[in-house]
Amino acid sequence: MTQELINKIICGDALKVLSNLHDNSIDLVLTDPPYFLDKLDNNWDYDVVSNHKNQKVVKSLPAGMKLERSQGLRFYEWYLKISKQLYRVLKPGGFFFSFSSPRLYHRMACAVEDAGFLIRDCFIWLYTQNQVKAMGLNHFIDRMEVSNEVKKKLKAKLSGWKTPQIKSCFEPIVMAQKPPEKTFLENIIKHNVGLFNTEVKIGDNKYPANVLAIEHINAMIDKYFLLPKPDKKEKGDSNIHMTVKPLALCEYIIQLATFSNNAVVLDPFAGSGTTLLAAKKLGRNYIGIDINQEYVLTAKKRLNATHFVMKKEKNGQQNLPLKN
Repeated sequence: MTQELINKIICGDALKVLSNLHDNSIDLVLTDPPYFLDKLDNNWDYDVVSNHKNQKVVKSLPAGMKLERSQGLRFYEWYLKISKQLYRVLKPGGFFFSFSSPRLYHRMACAVEDAGFLIRDCFIWLYTQNQVKAMGLNHFIDRMEVSNEVKKKLKAKLSGWKTPQIKSCFEPIVMAQKPPEKTFLENIIKHNVGLFNTEVKIGDNKYPANVLAIEHINAMIDKYFLLPKPDKKEKGDSNIHMTVKPLALCEYIIQLATFSNNAVVLDPFAGSGTTLLAAKKLGRNYIGIDINQEYVLTAKKRLNATHFVMKKEKNGQQNLPLKN
C-alpha cells in the first residue's frame, strides 16, 4: 500500500496507518512526535494545549510544565510501538531522525534502540529564544497561614529562587539507523540508503555537523553551524501549530540522508507539514500522517500553495546504476 500513499497526507492514528505500509519501503523517517510532557501526549488536543485561561493558577499549568515520573514511562511504551513499526517500514540502512525534549530524550533513545535501531548520534538544534517556564513561590507564600512579616522575610530570602526549570535553548534529535545489509557499500548499491552525503555543507561551507542553528548567535557558532534563516512567510498566516520546525533544518537532514531520485521521506507526526514541504522542495517523495484534522488541512494548504524549482544536488545524485 506504500505506493498508494506517496505524496499524500493521511489523517489518522500513526500506529494504524503505519501498519498499512510495506516492509522496507521508506528511505528516511524525519519526525517531531508528541513529547509526552503534560498535555502533550499522543492524545494531543490543540484546544486544550493552546488554552491560556487560568494558566497563572497553579492547578492549571501551561502545557509542558507539569512534571510527572509516569510521563517518561508512558512515552517509552508508546514510542517503542511506533519505533517497531518504523523499523519494519524503513529500508535496511535507512535513517530515523526524531526530535525530542531534553528531559525525555533518554526515554525516546531507549525506545528507538530497543526497537532494533542503532543509535548513531544525537543532533542538537541550538537557539537563544524560548519561553521561561520556571516559577517563583510568592503565590504559595501568600497562602501560608503566617504573619505578613514572616511572608515578607520569606519572599526576601527566596527572591530569585524558582522551580528547577532553566531556560531551555536546544532540542536534541535522535539519529538512528536500521542496521544495513552486509557492508555499507553493498547496502547502498542495493537500497540507495545508509551513507551520508558530505557534500551537504553547513555554516560557512563547512563539513556537516550535528549542531544546527538557524539564527545568528556569534561569529564562531555561525561559521560552523548556521543554516539559512527561514523565510518569514514559510510558516503561513493560517498555521496554528505550536511547534513548527524550520524548513532549512529539515532540508539539511533530508539532503544528508537521501538520494534525490525516488527517495521516500516519511513523517508519522506531520503536524503542519514542514518535513513534507522540505521533501517536496528537494524533489523527494513524501508520506505524512497526523491525527489532527486541522493540522492535516494546514499541511495540505502549505504544500498546495508552494511551488519550487527543484534543487540540483552538487554531485548529481541519481539511483545507483548497479541496483537490481
